Amino acid sequence: MNSARLALIGILGTAAVAGVGMYYLQVYAYYEELTPEQVGPILLATPTGAETLAVSDLRAIDSDSSPIRFRACFTTEEPLDALTARATPYEGAAPRIAPDWFDCFDAEAIGEALEAGEAQAFLSVPDLRYGIDRVIAVLPDGRGFAWHEINACGEVVFDGDPPPEGCPPLPEGAE
Repeated sequence: MNSARLALIGILGTAAVAGVGMYYLQVYAYYEELTPEQVGPILLATPTGAETLAVSDLRAIDSDSSPIRFRACFTTEEPLDALTARATPYEGAAPRIAPDWFDCFDAEAIGEALEAGEAQAFLSVPDLRYGIDRVIAVLPDGRGFAWHEINACGEVVFDGDPPPEGCPPLPEGAE
C-alpha cells in the first residue's frame, strides 16, 4: 500500500470519527432528562400574575449549554377554552426542534397545530432568564408542550445592542 493511500485512509477515518463525535455531542451529550421535581411547576402567565397549571405525565430535557434547549411534554385536564379565557397568549410562538430520542416533542407538528389554530400558545414565564421566555402550547386533547423562546428584548441585546425602550435593564455584569 502506498503512502498516499494510507494518508487518505487516515484522513477519512479521522473525519468519520470527528463526525460521529460531533453528532453525539449535539444530540445526546449535552441534554439531561429532568424529573418533574427538577422542572418545578408548569406556570401559566395571566393578566394578574401567574398560576400553576395542573399537569401529569411531565417529561422534560434541558442543557446547560444554551438557555433555549429546554423542552417539555405534559398532559393537562384543563379545557383549552378555560386556558384561553384567562392566560396570556404568546404571539409568534415557534417551537424548537428536539432531539429525535425525545419523541414526545415534535416541533413541526406543534408548529403546524399552532398555525392551524388547533393549539394555543401561552406565556408561561416571562424573562425566565434575561431575554428568554418560557412558552407553553396546549392542544384540545390536553397534550401540552413547553420550550424557551428568545423574546424581543433578548433578540436586540443578544445582537450586541442596548436594550430598547420598554425592556427591563440588563442584569448586573451582563454587558
